[in-house]
Amino acid sequence: MPMNIAVQMDPIETINIVGDSTFALMLECQRRGHRLFYYQPGALALRDGRLSAEGRDVTVRDEVGRHAELGPLRRVDLATFDVVLMRQDPPFDMNYITATHLLEWIVPAVLVVNDPAEVRNAPEKLFVTHFRTDHGDIILKPLYGNGGAGIFRLAHADENFAALLELFSQTFREPFIAQKYLPEVRKGDKRIILVEGEPVGAINRVPAVGESRSNMHVGGRAEPTELSDRDREICARIGPDLRSRGLIFVGIDVIGDWLTEINVTSPTGIREVARFGGADIAAAIVDAIEARLATPRSAP
Repeated sequence: MPMNIAVQMDPIETINIVGDSTFALMLECQRRGHRLFYYQPGALALRDGRLSAEGRDVTVRDEVGRHAELGPLRRVDLATFDVVLMRQDPPFDMNYITATHLLEWIVPAVLVVNDPAEVRNAPEKLFVTHFRTDHGDIILKPLYGNGGAGIFRLAHADENFAALLELFSQTFREPFIAQKYLPEVRKGDKRIILVEGEPVGAINRVPAVGESRSNMHVGGRAEPTELSDRDREICARIGPDLRSRGLIFVGIDVIGDWLTEINVTSPTGIREVARFGGADIAAAIVDAIEARLATPRSAP
């Protein structure tokens, strides 16, 4: 049976469909006959306990420059939808947190992917805080940042340490995190995608020459990869917790033998995996959504 699916995302006109995971999900949903409605987070409104959003019906096609056909602007009651895909990009700031609180008004009657309360309670870098601070050679980065912005490597006894701490405290209105520098990053930062807690695909992101960051935004290069025994061990350890939290679509980052981040806000990597001949992850995610909807849900 066709579903009504609302997609909360950044401006659809500006996305790069070649690598956009949200767009891949929309294509798969449409292929199955589900109806799509698109809106931006700022269009949410709560009145008398009813959550609405102003947006447009959308038809998507996998053509650069002609990828979205939008209907007229209208306001909808989100409680009338089957699914809301919460897919706006970080930063994980107060606007993002506010959106998670608002979306809780329609849970559990509407399936929100990922669950907004659990997204709020599992920011990427705090979800992996099992680290020591006496590493000597460290990576320093803003706690709620994304895309490789504001990341510095500091070697032992680096004379810039005090100045960088001062810069971080003045520039970012948020805490920052120190992680052990892993030289294995030169061989790549592996993005592993889990659906319902199970690994379904991976890509390796290799830093550009002279860079310690492997993010695509700063010149990282994607290449095919396979899951190691250690990767599977990590996934087996965290998978049941992800599944129980309603975190259906998660991307984790692994450098060498170490888990460095658990991405739950707006994970990416679907199209890159497919480009290298890997699994159809968009299909796996929509399968998981349809399976969850097969279980009766109560009204808000």
